[in-house]
Amino acid sequence: MSYSKKPLVGIIMGSSSDSRIMKGAAEILDEFGIKHEDQIISAHRTPTRISEYASHAEKMGFKIIIA
Repeated sequence: MSYSKKPLVGIIMGSSSDSRIMKGAAEILDEFGIKHEDQIISAHRTPTRISEYASHAEKMGFKIIIA
């Protein structure tokens, strides 16, 4: 089986306290060998940053974003 070397999935969370919740998503993706990029980005506190992340995800060719 061939796996992509670049991330196909973005996992974003609003704060570091959300990481315990999103850890399960990351573990499942790891089990299937699916590369992912995990970021802490608050849409409420840093709306410009979330917009930049969306553009980044599109350029990288992400297939899905889990938020």
